[in-house]
Amino acid sequence: MVQSLEFKGISKLFPGVKALDDVSFKAESGKVLALLGENGAGKSTLLKVMSGDMKPNSGQVLLNGNEMNFSSPNDAIVKGISVIYQERQMMQMMSVMENVFAGDLPSKGGIVDKAKLRADTQELIEKFGLPIFPEMPVIFLSVAYQQMVEIMKAYRRNSTVIAFDEPTAPLTDSEITILFNLIRQLKEEGKIVIYVSHRMKEIFEITDEIVVLKDGKFVAHMVTAETDEGELIKAMVGRDIGDTYANLSRNDKHGDVLLEVKGLTTPAVRDVSFSLRKGEVLGFAGLVGSGRTEVVRAIFGADPIISGELTLDGEPYMPLIPRDAITKGIALCPEDRKEQGLVLYRSIEDNVTMPVLEKLKRFIFLLAKKCESVTIGAIKKYDIKTPTIDKMVIELSGGNQQKVILGRWTTDLVNTKILILDEPTKGIDVKTKAEIYQMVCDLAKQGLAVIFISSELTEVINVADNIAVMNGGTIAGIVKREEATEESVLKLAMLH
Repeated sequence: MVQSLEFKGISKLFPGVKALDDVSFKAESGKVLALLGENGAGKSTLLKVMSGDMKPNSGQVLLNGNEMNFSSPNDAIVKGISVIYQERQMMQMMSVMENVFAGDLPSKGGIVDKAKLRADTQELIEKFGLPIFPEMPVIFLSVAYQQMVEIMKAYRRNSTVIAFDEPTAPLTDSEITILFNLIRQLKEEGKIVIYVSHRMKEIFEITDEIVVLKDGKFVAHMVTAETDEGELIKAMVGRDIGDTYANLSRNDKHGDVLLEVKGLTTPAVRDVSFSLRKGEVLGFAGLVGSGRTEVVRAIFGADPIISGELTLDGEPYMPLIPRDAITKGIALCPEDRKEQGLVLYRSIEDNVTMPVLEKLKRFIFLLAKKCESVTIGAIKKYDIKTPTIDKMVIELSGGNQQKVILGRWTTDLVNTKILILDEPTKGIDVKTKAEIYQMVCDLAKQGLAVIFISSELTEVINVADNIAVMNGGTIAGIVKREEATEESVLKLAMLH
């Protein structure tokens, strides 16, 4: 029997924003349906309505023809709907098995049956092919494995509907293969699977149908095998955006060497050497675990340096803490913007003005008008979509959150010389990606030096002027953009 999940006329209003506007479509069992759209299109809001996290202002959610009215996310789970969000919802100090079976721990004689709990969890771990143990505290797992624990948790509930919100963002290629095999299995078992991702390659690999949203409205319902990337982008953006990389207005005038790194060695990388010029975009490529992030964390003072010689503007430079780097004009937009880059439950204004509060004070008092002016400047510069500067950052889309971080480090009051961008387009739609690429080029034109890290090879090859390829904790080679191909970069990244 075919099962169905139907959205009928769903609308959701927030102050100043219509997040969903009369959205209607149906998802059926035995198929994987992609939910596609730019950041802010309404995808996450729709998932929250579906999971009982939000109530719509109008419309119905029907499961197998029956209207669903959820009192809470737990109520939705009980009724067969599970959503795996980008933000992990884990009890960090608890074990893998306690997280996987949270709310449904097996018991014997009124106490938890730990032997059964351990055995049931181990069975799931083996099914997923993961090198973890049931008793391991989740806090000691990598971000990728924490994500897989979230997926195991939804899988063991035997839900009718399972929705994945950007599930592959923290996963390696081998982990993505495991995930896709599981999704195919869920499809074969007759589950209704909804898949949200900005990665076009994944959409065409794992989905059967695609629903496109734009500005909170339903745009199209397509069969994946009958469309192509160009048609999808046109539906999402409302126009053909052309060749993103060919249209970039680049900086072709590099200045003097700003940062020189010789023999940098930390607990995670060894003998790393490179130079960075004013106005240059230096890309870092490499496989997961190759040491890209660890290099920039050391330069930013977040990781200890064991040995090596660093010079900044011709002067010796050895940061002990991030404040040393910030004082010298080095800024970092970290890979995990939600946990490391932003204070989610504070306003856009608080986040943008954070590094320059001392410059916005008179005695001990903050100058409200100045704070407002700096924030409005950042909002205009990066076209941050918000009705007010007081909006909490957690309520913004991923692309707008990334723009808030860029705004923070490039206001007139911040003397940024080197901007480090670690996975700046992760979880961001194609249109906003194109905007960020151009922002990077514009910053380089202004004389900033940019370090650009990305796990998407096509991206780093086409945005950076030069690409440093990491392999096993060291630089295997540096390639110019004109000479770089995916094949040549991968060859360096995978050499043993």
